[in-house]
Amino acid sequence: MVRTILVLGAGKSTSYLIDYLLKKSDEENLRLTIGDLHPENIPWDFSSHPNCKVIPLDICNEEDRKNAISEATIVVSMLPPKLHIKIAEDCIHFEKHLVTASYISKEIEALDQDVKKKGLVFMNEIGLDPGIDHMSAMEVIDRIRSKGGKMLLFESFTGGLVAPESDTNLWHYKFTWNPRNVVLAGQGGAAKFIQEGSYKYIPYQKLFRRTEFLDIEGYGTFEAYANRDSLKYTKAYGLEDALTLFRGTMRRVGFSKAWQMFIMLGMTDDSYTIENSEGMSYREFVNLFLPYSPTDSVELKLRHYLKIDQDDIRWGKLVELNLFDGTKKIPLKNATPAQMLQYILEDSWTLQEDEKDMIVMYHKFGFELEGKKRQIDANMVVIGENRRYTAMAKTVGLPVAIATIQILNGNITTPGVQIPISSEVYGPILSELKSQDIVFNEFEVPYLGYNPDSVGG
Repeated sequence: MVRTILVLGAGKSTSYLIDYLLKKSDEENLRLTIGDLHPENIPWDFSSHPNCKVIPLDICNEEDRKNAISEATIVVSMLPPKLHIKIAEDCIHFEKHLVTASYISKEIEALDQDVKKKGLVFMNEIGLDPGIDHMSAMEVIDRIRSKGGKMLLFESFTGGLVAPESDTNLWHYKFTWNPRNVVLAGQGGAAKFIQEGSYKYIPYQKLFRRTEFLDIEGYGTFEAYANRDSLKYTKAYGLEDALTLFRGTMRRVGFSKAWQMFIMLGMTDDSYTIENSEGMSYREFVNLFLPYSPTDSVELKLRHYLKIDQDDIRWGKLVELNLFDGTKKIPLKNATPAQMLQYILEDSWTLQEDEKDMIVMYHKFGFELEGKKRQIDANMVVIGENRRYTAMAKTVGLPVAIATIQILNGNITTPGVQIPISSEVYGPILSELKSQDIVFNEFEVPYLGYNPDSVGG
């Protein structure tokens, strides 16, 4: 029997997802329907595949959306999270399974009982982070518990970075996913975590100045800042008794201290618009946030404001972004400071066609077994192929694709709104990811507890 997979949205993270499903389409009797607002942007090798159909689809057009969902066997949504709720409601109505890589929203969570009544699987957070982080963590945590171990510490870090061979700027960073999410990272509330039994909170203004350092053999040293809310996974992971629970985002050393300059200036603010933003030069944008002076230059005012010298590496990072260029213009009308900053950064931080990105994930598991405290460190490094087939697209898209087929084949059957933390889910998916060269390396190391010189120390 032919099964139809409806993929909603064909953005940057879907190249491997679509490629994997099409390669499996004959043996799995799959037909792929891709619904996108801009179908003309979908690569020809996908749209011309005999088992693929591309349709123009505005998700806000209720009739078209319902028609597409009603004809599918299962729905995969790669759209922005705010659009998932209408899709989810339609999936319940037409009794279709749903797979997304997004965090579970309160609106989606509220559908749990209706989803269970229909016997449907609504699999969420099945991308990279969230996604591979959940599955790889639970595989080790469950293994420790099966031996009688007691979890004491869990730390998890993920970074979407530029590969070493394509690292060509002072920031050691280029965009590998949604730039807006990078610019707004950490906003919307204090970062929350637990350290050695004490609850800790870091306000946004201090977030990028409280970092932990990590070493990965062969790839050097990284820094990590705290994610917004590490505590929401306490119950899901069964870590209510753990002394430390911390999740963070990885960058190369020096990024966070430099990013703090944008926060100090107010450039990451997304709460108001600049009335005359359209046509403003990069230099004029910088001057918006500085005091008036009839004599001092923008450069001098900025160095005084930030209290940095001209030979500071952070100054070099600002110059490298062409922030003081009076000829480069921002074409955005009534834009927020964050939107204007994003435009400037994309000008410098966009991957070129043949450049490669890199995904790094690092877990620390502290536990007590047979009266002895032990620690396992695990890391994963994935290098992209080029701008289209990125490591980000691979690590986000492949878990989504694999989960979709597992649900179709009846290997994942537990109904409800869920994340991938049960062995029924993570077992087959992690196994298949290994065959795609997405592998964790584990090391047993001396138990160190929480680093007192790191975040929250």
